Amino acid sequence: MRLIDRFSNLTLSAALVAAAFGVSLLLPLPANAQAQAAAAATPAQARGIPKAYPVRDFFANPERAYFRLSDDGRTLGFMQPVSVEGAPRRLNVFVQTLEGSRLVGEPRRLTAETARDISIYSWKGSDRILYVKDFGGDENFHLVAVDVKTGKVTDLTPGEKVRAELLDALPDDPHHILVTHNRRNAEVFDVVRIDLRSGKETVVARNPGDIVGWATDHAGRVRVAFRSEGLNTHVLYRADEKSEFRPIITTDYRTEVDNAVFTADNKRLTMISNRGRDKKALVSIDPAKPDAETVIFEHPEVDLGGATWSRLRKKITEASFITDRTQRKFFDAATERVYRRLEARLPGMELLLQSQTKAEDKFIVAAFSDRTPGGRYIYDAKADSLTLMAEINPKIDPADMAPTKPISYKSRDGLTIHGYLTLPVGREPKALPCIVNPHGGPWARDQWGYDPQLQFLANRGYCVLQMNFRGSTGYGRKFWEASFGQWGLAMQDDITDGVKWLIAQGVADPRRVGIYGASYGGYATLAGVAFTPDLYAAAVNYVGVSNLFTFMNTIPPYWKPFLPKFHDMVGHPERDKERLARTSPALNADKIKTPLMVVQGARDPRVNKAESDQMVEALRKRGVDVPYIVKDNEGHGFRNEENQYEFYGAMEAFLARHLEPQRAPKD
Repeated sequence: MRLIDRFSNLTLSAALVAAAFGVSLLLPLPANAQAQAAAAATPAQARGIPKAYPVRDFFANPERAYFRLSDDGRTLGFMQPVSVEGAPRRLNVFVQTLEGSRLVGEPRRLTAETARDISIYSWKGSDRILYVKDFGGDENFHLVAVDVKTGKVTDLTPGEKVRAELLDALPDDPHHILVTHNRRNAEVFDVVRIDLRSGKETVVARNPGDIVGWATDHAGRVRVAFRSEGLNTHVLYRADEKSEFRPIITTDYRTEVDNAVFTADNKRLTMISNRGRDKKALVSIDPAKPDAETVIFEHPEVDLGGATWSRLRKKITEASFITDRTQRKFFDAATERVYRRLEARLPGMELLLQSQTKAEDKFIVAAFSDRTPGGRYIYDAKADSLTLMAEINPKIDPADMAPTKPISYKSRDGLTIHGYLTLPVGREPKALPCIVNPHGGPWARDQWGYDPQLQFLANRGYCVLQMNFRGSTGYGRKFWEASFGQWGLAMQDDITDGVKWLIAQGVADPRRVGIYGASYGGYATLAGVAFTPDLYAAAVNYVGVSNLFTFMNTIPPYWKPFLPKFHDMVGHPERDKERLARTSPALNADKIKTPLMVVQGARDPRVNKAESDQMVEALRKRGVDVPYIVKDNEGHGFRNEENQYEFYGAMEAFLARHLEPQRAPKD
């Protein structure tokens, strides 16, 4: 079980997450981007500019991926795109028999989704597959079960506009799972136990109206709840399911104590906390003495990202954090041995254990880098054998892809802004056309790894700059709080300062800088062209907020418990009316002169289609031609292959028209 920063995820949702891993000090970063580029020379650079790969090679679904092991290790689940009854091909779940680490027999398709790809699935024991599906991108996810032997498909959470989530798979109970859903009240989530044989639901915990998260002990009993009350957050605890919840910790929302995982005896809590410190740490808490924390692990420079619980060893085995790349602190010799063996065989790759058997002796290993999505393997710990299951994208030669390097620069008010720079292969890092790519969230972060968007743009000759502007997660509470009330202001200045830094390094041609972002990154794109109209030569807004008033009035109902916090972090429509008007790009469309392209999913529940409509309408009233792509079967970002091909193909042509990536720079 992996601890996930629950409060951050919930506030991230409320702030538009576009969609959610030994101790090492941060390595010094090159001050000069040209020196950095020279140090990153590759064989591909030595032989010249690589070929331009087709759009589809970057954005097609992998032919076989998303591997997951059944509990007993005798069956492998995976997804591959397939056309069902003549519909466009969609990712569906297949299973195939395993003998050791060898696939035998023929794969068998279990699911038959035709409207959208399946995005998430998992095993329930060795006899069932669970997956989630929504409807046209509306994010009203239903939990669906498939019997592996019979192929019977059951929607476990039926209902109009029901949003469900698996809370606990109850691995020691073959017939039940715990699920949260909002069928009773769209704004809150109750906990129910579902019998997988009959589909019958039993309410385990009824939400009084202000609970925003639940946690179970290792026996599957709901014993911790997280309450949102105005600007405060309460951790509630009970000794057993017959007792009443009582508050044991109360903090303002800026102080986070979250992610409850019980110790093996179900008596103490392991949590992620920043009480009394700037950086989040892994701590142990006695519910009888909740104000006393025992620090298990903390890093002096960055937040703890998460930790992993082993059901077999009944302990926390490792904690992860991100400096320039993902780092781990191990608490278990067997777990460290697995990683060290994998690192020796897959040098330079980021490693992620995506699935494992119940005995924790076989693992699905994802190995990737900045230049390749890499391969997926089965690692047999007993035999110490590594077996390749699939290369995720064999169409693209990693040698033709661009290295992504960590960088840093100073903001105008003295903050250190960390980020990443991707430079096109075979081109001198001088006066390049560049794309600035602010991330979504905004309370999220960019990290090192393979991103098909980055590589697509670099393959077309652009350098790409990503920055973790103030408010980005992982850098401590002060850095996060520095973003409050700063949409379109200091947060935007951090992006602008990155552009100016890139120009000062000589890397970017100041007349050929574009900006492209999704979700909050889409807002930052619109803010960039509205408030710094001379900085960018082209802009692409993908599902971005344009009007801070209308955005907050159209949030999904299940975000409403967070609205007081959101008003405090972003702005209150009455108290901060003048500032919100001043920083809403749609209300300042008269200042925009940069060529702009807008892309939107019609069923987006986070950033309503009206956000894009009003921006496009305001510009078209001025006689400005705005390319506008809307897809009726998409939500907060496009998932269907054919829509991605159309979007990225149109974006390629739009950017080429305005940034001319193939022409030599002018003197």
